[in-house]
Amino acid sequence: MRTRITEMLGIEHPIVLSGMSWISVPQMVAAVSNAGGLGILATGPLDADQTRKAIREIKKLTNKPFGTNATLLFPGASENAQVALEEKVPVINFSLGKGDWIVKAAHEYGGKVIATVVNHKHAKRAQDYGCDGLLVTGHEAAAHGGDATTFCLIPSIANVVDIPIIAAGGIADGRGLAAALALGADGAAMGTRLMTTKESPLHQNYKNLSIEKGIDDTVYSTRFDGLGCRVLDTKAARKAIRESLNLKKMIEALPNSMDIARQLHLPYFKLFIGVLASGWKNAMQLAYMANAFKAIRIATEDGDMTKGVLPVGQVTGLITDIPTVAEVIERTVREAEEVARGLAKKASGEKSVAAGTAKDPGKSAPKQKPRKKAAAAPKEAEK
Repeated sequence: MRTRITEMLGIEHPIVLSGMSWISVPQMVAAVSNAGGLGILATGPLDADQTRKAIREIKKLTNKPFGTNATLLFPGASENAQVALEEKVPVINFSLGKGDWIVKAAHEYGGKVIATVVNHKHAKRAQDYGCDGLLVTGHEAAAHGGDATTFCLIPSIANVVDIPIIAAGGIADGRGLAAALALGADGAAMGTRLMTTKESPLHQNYKNLSIEKGIDDTVYSTRFDGLGCRVLDTKAARKAIRESLNLKKMIEALPNSMDIARQLHLPYFKLFIGVLASGWKNAMQLAYMANAFKAIRIATEDGDMTKGVLPVGQVTGLITDIPTVAEVIERTVREAEEVARGLAKKASGEKSVAAGTAKDPGKSAPKQKPRKKAAAAPKEAEK
């Protein structure tokens, strides 16, 4: 399957591994790139030296294009982006900040830059200062999706930009990929689907839970990490959202922020003063992030079901198995092509055999998850 994204990035399939902290590690990135997609390294939990080491490890594991991300709001993110530039990483994906300096430096060695955006304003600005593509994140997505759903957001942004779009949010199979392409995207990011694969470092507890949960079993709130964030609906997630940044959680943010400073090899006093100097709003945001980082890490790495919180998209309800990365990508592309052929037949008036189910020839469709009774508390109201 060839699109503007595959042509621009030099990849075989228009499928991207989102840069998810503690998930998108070198082995996972290489697995996606070796399967014909684009793996993106998550650098949020890494310092500059760790980022350089991870990039060099990926280069040993694959000779295919790959990327790194940089969430510019986070401490140390600019330094990690600078390392990616020095290492001449083929693709750099940035978010939550202005990346014009990244664009300029990457273009000097022929690298491509993709900005993660959730609205028209940021999409047009990214195009104006030279970004090569956009990763457009809809409301259904894990973690920080926009206010609009993918079905509305993708065509609306496709109408106002000329650069290629990677759709994120609500895509778990070939039907989702085909829909994204029809809406005006040139590829799809499949974070939640790819985190539940054999190669993924996600703890087995949460792989199992991702399969058990339905499409209604996520919670979206600004009270977890200070931004609009979608997570798996568990008792731990509900408690974290309910407590938000109360006095107890503000106190907890101090040792948790110290952990981040140690992890990133940053002098804590310097980090603390820098945060305070950046203003109360930023200080509160980073306090949220300190607590959220710990909750996400212990869910991802330790499988902690009591205090851990895992960002997932609504497509967790479409996941019924734990295949290999290559199987996910090959199946998704095959299904998308079958859907496209089925739609062409429908448009021409020909009869089509269940193209919309995107099932393998000769195999029965996977068992659908039953719709669960809605929780008592509205899941979009705890903002």
